[in-house]
Amino acid sequence: MPRKPLLASIVLIVAALAGTASAAQRPLSPRGVERIQREVRHELVMLPWYGVFDNFAYKVSNDGAVTLLGQVSRPSLKSDAEAVVKKIEGVERVVNKIEVLPLSPHDDDIRIATYRAIYGHSSLHRYQMRAVPPIHIIVRNGHVTLEGVVATEADKNIAGIQANGVSQVFSVTNNLRVEER
Repeated sequence: MPRKPLLASIVLIVAALAGTASAAQRPLSPRGVERIQREVRHELVMLPWYGVFDNFAYKVSNDGAVTLLGQVSRPSLKSDAEAVVKKIEGVERVVNKIEVLPLSPHDDDIRIATYRAIYGHSSLHRYQMRAVPPIHIIVRNGHVTLEGVVATEADKNIAGIQANGVSQVFSVTNNLRVEER
């Protein structure tokens, strides 16, 4: 007699586990993907060492996978980003493709000089006042890439010109986007 209740309990547990597994396999709704995107962005910009010399990008798929992209100047920022994203409800796995930029005093000098050239310009100075300035300066082996969002096409062009005027910069790629209005 005691075998039947035990067998019934095992069947119920297996069914419950199968239901949980199938629920985790269901694709996220568009609203669920949007929620995760908002939370990922929030968590990344709130990282204490995230700044103007770092750039984060990410993709969220409807299976709960988050792919982290971009470049960071501090190696610990790559692992910190992965750790905070893993904690978000609904994230099933994190693929961390963030590039850690080479440690280089020469690149550090270019970062500072480019920062001063861009944010010191009278037309671009207003962007410096934000908690996380929107123009990100990525320097890799003397090559500068500008990432982020500015208000006007003129601001984008001025930032590119200012970066090109920094000595010891080999090239400038201006990936700045203009805000949609």
